Amino acid sequence: MSRHDVQPIRATDAAAAVGGSVVGDPDRMIRGITDDSRDARDGDVFCCVRGQRTDGHRHAAQAVASGCRVLLCDRELAPGELGGAAGAEPGDVTQIVVADVRACLGVLADHLFGHPSRNLVMVGVTGTNGKTSTVAILASILGASGMITETIGTLTGVRTTPEPVDLHARLRDALAAGAGAVVMEVSSHALALGRVSGIRFAVAVFTNLSRDHLDFHGDMESYFAAKRGLFHPDRCDLAVVNVDDEWGRRIVAGAQVPVSGFSPGTLDDPVCTAHSVSFTRGNSRITVPIGGRFTLANALGAVVAAEALGIAAGPIAQGCASVEPPTGRFESVRNDVGIDVIIDYAHTAESLELLLASAREVCTGTLTVVFGCGGDRDAGKREQMGRAAALGADRVLVTSDNPRGEEPMAIIDAVARGVRAGGREPLVEPDRGSAIASAISGAERGDMVVIAGKGHETTQEIAGVHHRFVDAEVAVVALRGRALSGSASGNERNGEA
Repeated sequence: MSRHDVQPIRATDAAAAVGGSVVGDPDRMIRGITDDSRDARDGDVFCCVRGQRTDGHRHAAQAVASGCRVLLCDRELAPGELGGAAGAEPGDVTQIVVADVRACLGVLADHLFGHPSRNLVMVGVTGTNGKTSTVAILASILGASGMITETIGTLTGVRTTPEPVDLHARLRDALAAGAGAVVMEVSSHALALGRVSGIRFAVAVFTNLSRDHLDFHGDMESYFAAKRGLFHPDRCDLAVVNVDDEWGRRIVAGAQVPVSGFSPGTLDDPVCTAHSVSFTRGNSRITVPIGGRFTLANALGAVVAAEALGIAAGPIAQGCASVEPPTGRFESVRNDVGIDVIIDYAHTAESLELLLASAREVCTGTLTVVFGCGGDRDAGKREQMGRAAALGADRVLVTSDNPRGEEPMAIIDAVARGVRAGGREPLVEPDRGSAIASAISGAERGDMVVIAGKGHETTQEIAGVHHRFVDAEVAVVALRGRALSGSASGNERNGEA
């Protein structure tokens, strides 16, 4: 997290807010908060957070040397751990000792920033897929109802859900700027790591659940348990749940809060195109300018959440119609060569399956998918994604996503095995830019090229280095080249990538 100024508060009052004990001067004032010892200064509380790579307790001495005189820690630090700096004797450093620093950060931040979420209509959206679009649609609806609305999620920061202190600071700033509501994505990591502690949601929305992040959670039950945590009575007033999803039905079965279920499969008169969806809700015709069948579920979830908040039918329809399509969510790359090019963030087997099913509905020619899998993440889903691609597309071009610290071809080989298991022989091009160009140059009028996996991302991480890479930008260049080259050659059409 960054360093933030806070309302001045005595150490003893801060300790009381998180159930901690005070060692040292209880009346020492706190005027700022940080977990980066390099940013710490006089008047700050330095939070000794235990992370995967380092333990903040080891950096307490540096924070003290920088002038910090209040520490939040999970054990009392000995004088030697304070570095022996001048003015850093035990009596000159106040320690707030708690059982778990990370677990109490959200509650402490909520207190230090003046409980901003209590004065905002808070909506949290969780699930494997559809969070970003659901947030965008609901925020547009709230805006149409006259409420200034802030969004927080994949498209607004480094993390889908910010660290707790940064999150509460954003809520404080949103409130100060006149916002009346915040609609945010709540990731499973955020729930497991306590990032939304201290926030009570008026409505919590569940979109769906499928395999993802098992490198972190270990298994699906643990992954589900993290998601389900958002729907606890201590966290939300009302649940809005997709009951077409089996995991959603489990949330409903064990719910301890009122539930409004929604069923995308029972929508009246649904219409899907590459650029929009529409359906009937009561006496209103709802139209959303985002393509793909899965948008029906996202839109319906947003509509039901809006209804739960008391929004009238008029603003709901208006908000849906005027939503700005989120970057990289069934994003259409417009062109003059008659080829549909779709960019989407789909990076799980189920999301890729749904993406290709939606693409198939509106594709009149050959459907090609270009995708890869990320390195240093759940390796078990690679073959599953390959199989989903083989079953959903006519041509499958396997390339790199974000290989990170792994050898790109090792990832590609695993995906390719899944493609073959699905009955197709994959085309392989490790360079993502070349893969996109090959797919587009080999397409003909009426064909569709789906570029999946990175969506909104603006970089590609290879061996720890982030390189500028935007799927849509690369596609635009390839489309210009396609326009200049005319119709595809026979070899390209036959799949020689």
